[in-house]
Amino acid sequence: MASREIFWNIQLGGIVYLLGFILAAVVCYGLYRRLRLWRLGSEDDRFSDLGSRIRTFVVTMADGLWHRRIVRDRYAGPMHLLMFGGFGLLLMGPFLDFMSEHVVHFMKGNVYLGVSLLLDMGGLLVLAGVGMAACRRYVLKPTKLDNLLDDAVTLTLLSLVIVTGFAVEGARIAATELQTHPGWSVWSPVGFVFAKAFSPLGEDVVLALHRGLWWGHMLISFGTIGYVFLSFSRLAHIVASPLNMFLRSVDGKGVLKPIEITETVETFGASRIQDLTWKDLLDLDACTRCGRCQEVCPSYLTAKPLSPKKLIQELKAHLAEQGPALLRGKGDGERSQEGACPALVDGVVTEDELWACTTCAACEEACPVFVEPISKIIAMRRNLVLEQGKIAGSAMSSLRSIQDRGHPWKGAMASRMDWTSGLHVKPLSSNGAAGILFWVGCTAAVQERGMNIPASLVKILSTAGVNVGLLGHEESCCGHFARRLGDEYLFQCQAKQNIETLQRYNVKKIVTICPHCYHTLKDEYPQFGGEFEVVHHTELILQLITEGKLKFSEELNKVVAYQDPCYLGRYHGIYEAPRKILAAIPGVKVVEMAGCRSESLCCGAGGGRMWMEEEPSQRVSGLRMKDALATKADILITACPFCMQMFEDAAKGLEKPMEVLDLVELLERAVAPPAVVAEPASTLTLEVGTITSDRPLSIVGGG
Repeated sequence: MASREIFWNIQLGGIVYLLGFILAAVVCYGLYRRLRLWRLGSEDDRFSDLGSRIRTFVVTMADGLWHRRIVRDRYAGPMHLLMFGGFGLLLMGPFLDFMSEHVVHFMKGNVYLGVSLLLDMGGLLVLAGVGMAACRRYVLKPTKLDNLLDDAVTLTLLSLVIVTGFAVEGARIAATELQTHPGWSVWSPVGFVFAKAFSPLGEDVVLALHRGLWWGHMLISFGTIGYVFLSFSRLAHIVASPLNMFLRSVDGKGVLKPIEITETVETFGASRIQDLTWKDLLDLDACTRCGRCQEVCPSYLTAKPLSPKKLIQELKAHLAEQGPALLRGKGDGERSQEGACPALVDGVVTEDELWACTTCAACEEACPVFVEPISKIIAMRRNLVLEQGKIAGSAMSSLRSIQDRGHPWKGAMASRMDWTSGLHVKPLSSNGAAGILFWVGCTAAVQERGMNIPASLVKILSTAGVNVGLLGHEESCCGHFARRLGDEYLFQCQAKQNIETLQRYNVKKIVTICPHCYHTLKDEYPQFGGEFEVVHHTELILQLITEGKLKFSEELNKVVAYQDPCYLGRYHGIYEAPRKILAAIPGVKVVEMAGCRSESLCCGAGGGRMWMEEEPSQRVSGLRMKDALATKADILITACPFCMQMFEDAAKGLEKPMEVLDLVELLERAVAPPAVVAEPASTLTLEVGTITSDRPLSIVGGG
């Protein structure tokens, strides 16, 4: 019956267990060294709510095992699947050997022959994947990859492990099966080829060759594992990546953690490497330098200085350089004195890199190992703004405008209630209460073009018999952009003030047209006690259509392309509601742009970029507008006031400008007119610029 003996032809086979013990010690030591480096970072609670974390990890690992984020690349996807699947089959061999040797002997007969075939197939898959990787790195050379010595060493070691394994198998087959049981040999097709090559050498030579190859294969395999963990090379992501997935945030995508801002706090944000959290430092080791983040980054695609991959690698190199000295300063791995290493900004990364980020999360969506560059960028922005008083260009005036006027639009002449003219809608201060509060947002309330959006929504809701209340002049900026620009102090002031107002009116449910407000009210206000049910206007409208409360009276006969706003789509997974609404409008045909849903390109306004000057050639909106024009659609539809403004600006320079509308503006054209008669808006007015406040001023602007 077909079978084989463990450690056949190997003298002192027991020494392998000793080598295995030594290797395990080396692996543990390597991991311990990295753990000490990670512990240099500041505190971050990533072990609370273990139930949710485990559930998230299981889903994430399933996503990772299927390589969902990698297979999008038609070359790299199959390449990784070949190597991953091949090693999966190869690792099955030692496991089954161990079980057969120490539990129940089943590696015999057809089982043994079947496993032999699978192992050979696994080795071939790995070699094919390694070959594709070498071709990609050294022949095709995509710009997103950078080739280091570690890459060549890793590919070489992997090839040697597989080839020597096949050679060992071939020598064994030549000495045992080739003459006596040739039928067994073909179940190890690659080993059979090697056996044919070795058989003319004679039995004694083949036996000696087998022993030499066996020990060589074992030492190369153990040496490869030792190299990976002692140098923490790119292959170490097989450990760092699952750990990173387990420890990823369960608070919600892109939810920023608050920082304490008091007179006793010495450092705001991240001034030096040890000011980043320990999870941030783990992120640096989890990164595999694959370049997928860079490939989808709107700032990088428009020739700005930011590359998420480059930023992460710069921080990783800095940690490797400064970490040992920091550890010598504090042998227990705790944080050293602040002056123990250079500043991050301008010492490691530049200010221009930090201000280029739109916080669109395309990098984090593309990353197969869930690295989070945005949290690190915001941490460094916080230090620039709160501690050093530095901020990019005109963004400073937007923060001052929030302090003085409650919105970031310096120069806007409208009040927050001007858009209600002729509409039957009143502020809660005169109406008392409402089932749903309509949070309008700054851009839609005070920007002339944006005012059409809330007006259209109120008309549509009135048609469906839904009445909403407003805060009116009591609504102040939610603080989203202040937080993303790094002014955490101003954000917290805005959040606490708004929460107090909402709770005073006993608000339970909020609808908003702005994805940025939606994200902040829904996921970040709870950090300060603001627990509200928050829906985006597309979610509410779809519910009304589904319930039959909205009736259509016009057929539009238009082809439309829909732009997925980053903070609605990637951050909250709301992709289908807007599309279902558009599909329900009579005569509307929806066409998709290149890169849609989770792969949608940002409009360029996020992260405070709306208030930063940039060259026309570097505008993300212009790049995205090309995708819209390629669809030959009549109208570009958005579900975000910022997207609408950015794309309208981009459309102005076109020979044949494309109409840009918010979804509710298009919907208003098709719905039946409201049954109620519009009434004049409340007479409550307040001149712009006269708003006063006794709350503390932001650190930025100096008061």
